[in-house]
Amino acid sequence: MVSIPQCFSESYAEARGKFCSAAADAGGAIRSWANPHGKGPNGEALYLDTARFGPADASRMLVLIAGTHGVEGHCGSGGQIAWLRTGGPATLPKDTGALLVHAINPHGFAWTRRVNEDNVDLNRNFVDHDKPYPRNDGYLAVADAILPHDWDAASKAESQRVFDSYAQKHGAFALQSAITGGQYTHPDGVFYGGAKPVWSNRTIRAIAREELGRAARVGVIDFHTGLGPFGHGELICTVPPSARSFARARAWYGEEMTSPESGTSTSAVVVGVMTDAFAQELPDAEVTSIAIEYGTHSVPEVLGAVRADNWLHQRGDLASPLGHELKADMKESFFPAGDRWREMVWARADQTIGWALKGLVG
Repeated sequence: MVSIPQCFSESYAEARGKFCSAAADAGGAIRSWANPHGKGPNGEALYLDTARFGPADASRMLVLIAGTHGVEGHCGSGGQIAWLRTGGPATLPKDTGALLVHAINPHGFAWTRRVNEDNVDLNRNFVDHDKPYPRNDGYLAVADAILPHDWDAASKAESQRVFDSYAQKHGAFALQSAITGGQYTHPDGVFYGGAKPVWSNRTIRAIAREELGRAARVGVIDFHTGLGPFGHGELICTVPPSARSFARARAWYGEEMTSPESGTSTSAVVVGVMTDAFAQELPDAEVTSIAIEYGTHSVPEVLGAVRADNWLHQRGDLASPLGHELKADMKESFFPAGDRWREMVWARADQTIGWALKGLVG
């Protein structure tokens, strides 16, 4: 009997060991890419690992991705390991393979951060960096409140006053969009999209070409946490509703699927998302991508934890008591303690993977 909660891990190092072991036990072909930009908090090397299952020339490929936002890798890793330990690879249909991408952002996973080693939000980095970056005037209006000089009661109260004023004028969701939609003007801020393709961006593109180049149909599920009701997995399609892949995703996932552009999602409209890379690198394949977004705590709590973590790394002291407190809050905001949440994660993941495989074959 597989213990689902034990498929989840409390650290990147623990998760990597469990993933590689479970993938090997299931007969997967494992490959590893070392992140050349630093180590983990305990000096450990950081790797993006993949495990492939099924025929080398499979025409249909399921792709499961963990850790686009590093700290959210606790969730995605647990879902991947649960799929491996419950015999998922053995249930793949004929002419169908699977590629599991573990810790696409290993730095963020190891350091309990959403962002990578460059303070870049990977899910805002997949824009065309040769063109002008998208504007986010809302972020400019609240940028100083997002990253105050100090992290004390007075500064937090002043930041809240700025946020409340903006929300009163433009609406609460507009405030969420201003903060989370992505910005390219403040490298020390939150949801920063970067000034060039980062290591994880370049690496996942190479993996897509090498591992998926023979496939005619590709279904991608990217694991995320932080928005929505506790433990609920919202299926978010980020492509425009006019895109062919949007119609395919609707056919696969039905009314369960939401769309930021249609106003049915808890997520703001974002640009430069990681899953865009698969359609770009596989122009001859039918690529159908979704994010599965698991709720944890309230949006203000989660955004507060992100802001606090950003302040800590920009202006604080990681080794201080406040640093330890903020890191604990960050982990809890994206990976709630307790077995119930983990069991809810796997139940929804199992269901969603089943829909994806049915869609790939249909």
